[in-house]
Amino acid sequence: MLFGINSLYVWMAVIIICVAVEAFTLDLSAIWFAVGGVAALIAASLSLEVSSQLIIFVLFSAALLALVRPFCRKFLKTKNEPTNADRIIGETAIVTEQIDNVHETGAVKILGSIWTARSIDDSVIEKGVTVKVVAIRGVKAMVQRVG
Repeated sequence: MLFGINSLYVWMAVIIICVAVEAFTLDLSAIWFAVGGVAALIAASLSLEVSSQLIIFVLFSAALLALVRPFCRKFLKTKNEPTNADRIIGETAIVTEQIDNVHETGAVKILGSIWTARSIDDSVIEKGVTVKVVAIRGVKAMVQRVG
């Protein structure tokens, strides 16, 4: 008995809850506790004492979390693929519409395309000025004056 409940039911609940948490987070953390719950469930079905079940749960969960999780994360790690938009970072552009962050206006022409632009330092940049693209935020080029 664990908390006045048959320990088999407690471990089944732990397994279900951990699998549900893992399904929602996809963080590779809760799944190891679910596996530890399976080990403790097996111990409970063999009529081991509750203290033994808890020790088995903790040892299995900790070992898997420490040893297997880093290995799995290495292979499941998603890579950020650069887009064509990234190529404009560092390029110079010409302001085609005055850039004013307060009024949310501004555009630049870069590599033959017109981009909505904002000043990185909130300064107003007049039409015709040469700027450098330092970042992209959403669909806006973040620029600063050149020279």
